[in-house]
Formats: sequence, C-alpha cells, structure tokens
Amino acid sequence: MGRGDLTNGQWARLEPLLPQGIKPGRPQVWTRRQLIDGIRWRTRTGAPWRDVPERYGPWDRVYDLFRRWQRDGTWAEILTRLQAEADVKGLITWDVNVDATVCRAHQHAAGAAKRCLYGFRQAVAGVDGW
Repeated sequence: MGRGDLTNGQWARLEPLLPQGIKPGRPQVWTRRQLIDGIRWRTRTGAPWRDVPERYGPWDRVYDLFRRWQRDGTWAEILTRLQAEADVKGLITWDVNVDATVCRAHQHAAGAAKRCLYGFRQAVAGVDGW
C-alpha cells in the first residue's frame, strides 16, 4: 500500500457507493481498489496517465475506468452522496467567504477608453506620407 492509497476504513466507506459490475465470469486481474488508487495517484500528482505505477494496474485500464465513470456521472454521484451523508451528520459547513482582495480584475479589464499612439495614428491615416 502506497502512502496516498485508500485506508481500509476509507475503502469500506467508498465500496458500497460504487456501481455493481455488469459482467459475470472470471475475476478481474486488477481490483477496483487498485484501479481507484491509481486514479487517485494520477490526480494527486498531475503526472501523465502513462506514468501511473504498475502496482495500480496497466495505465490504460486505470484511465478507462476513470473516463467511463466520468462520462456516465458515477464520480459526480459518489461525490453527491458522500456530501449529503456528511451534511446530515453536520460535518460540512456551507458558509462561503469571498475576500475582495482576491477578486480584483486587471486594470485593462476595467473598460477604459483605449488610447492610440500619436505617431501610429498619423501613419495609419496617411498624414506622414505612408
């Protein structure tokens, strides 16, 4: 188990929220826990998918699970359910604090009139014989 991998307690909390597999048959070579730890490793480090360590499974299997669940909304559903349960327990504070010092626009975004350089304006107008 790597330093950033899911603990047994975290996995026990997450596992019931995961969708059930569709295909019966032979067991998977790579467990969902390994693949999810690979997804977490990649998102935590920001490394390319091809650099996911082999202990999490082949990088393309890790990416495939991530992308499938992203497309079908599984990740959003898991997040929503975890947030709802934490909110019921009073573990989330929904207060928002916005500080104006971090919301300032750049001076050029203020909409001031744009000034043209005098020489450039003359050249465009043909005053200098251009």
